Amino acid sequence: MNKKNEQVFVESEFAPLKRVVLAQSQFSVPTKENMQSEQFLTEDSLEVLKDAYGKDIADALPEVQKKWENEKENFEKLLKKYEVEVIRPRLLTENEKKDGKGEGYSNFFARDPFFVIGQMIIEGSMKFGHRKKEIMPIRHILEHEAEQNECLYLSVPQADRLGEFYDMKGPFLEGGDVLVLNKEIFVGTSGLASNHEGIVWLRNFVSNFGYTVTEVPLHPKILHLDCALSLVKDGLMIICEEAFLEGIPESLKEWDKISVSLEDAQKLITNGLPLNEEVYVTDMEFQSIIGEQLTKKGIMVEYIDYSVSRSFGGSFRCTTQPLLRMNG
Repeated sequence: MNKKNEQVFVESEFAPLKRVVLAQSQFSVPTKENMQSEQFLTEDSLEVLKDAYGKDIADALPEVQKKWENEKENFEKLLKKYEVEVIRPRLLTENEKKDGKGEGYSNFFARDPFFVIGQMIIEGSMKFGHRKKEIMPIRHILEHEAEQNECLYLSVPQADRLGEFYDMKGPFLEGGDVLVLNKEIFVGTSGLASNHEGIVWLRNFVSNFGYTVTEVPLHPKILHLDCALSLVKDGLMIICEEAFLEGIPESLKEWDKISVSLEDAQKLITNGLPLNEEVYVTDMEFQSIIGEQLTKKGIMVEYIDYSVSRSFGGSFRCTTQPLLRMNG
């Protein structure tokens, strides 16, 4: 690690979390005609969104918006309790909102528009139309961090978006699909987000720094890899095996596992957040399903109601992106 770079480095999914970007709570739902993501949402999620197509959640569902913001505030308090530095993106400007048109706009899941591998900050390439500019409220943070820490900062090539949703060439690469385990990087592909072209680009780049990239084909109802897999600590994972079309990746086959159903995976049960190898954050709804099992394995489990965020397709990992996660 570059001595000048002491504030940006991600070693693994469970190395102690020290600095993190926590998302804002802005979402204008695409119009019904432009909605591309219903296939991975649960019936409960669609019920929440039914009166909000083509509208900002803050206008269409103000009580939901308030609860959503409270979820983030509670999560931020918990992160700070564990001495994690929390950085928030700015809000979208009015011009940025207008630019969304019928596709909608979003500023709600910091995990996906960028990711950090080692000391490399990488801007992703988003597949859903309403998320393709989600990087903009975050970019000033990345520019500052890259300059202050002299770390590598680059972007996935501009995507070819011609054709129907499933035919677009990309490359697409989203942070929710990217899991870091020391020098091995796992990247999920379900057809909804990251694709093979994005993985080839990433592999070609990070192989120059001693990393390997493992492509993980996913069930078509799973948006990202972190919706089916959580690396809790070295040797322990929460996993929805049904979501892995080609089985568990070779390097994880001997790990102890807490197995969950595809139905629960769609409710984002694997999208908790390890703060380190001893503490794990999840939704209180999952206490009896995974929380008690984690406790028996010596993990301190912190619970927060994150039901609104989950109804929009993301939970604790989705709303955060670490800048610094390392031992020592």
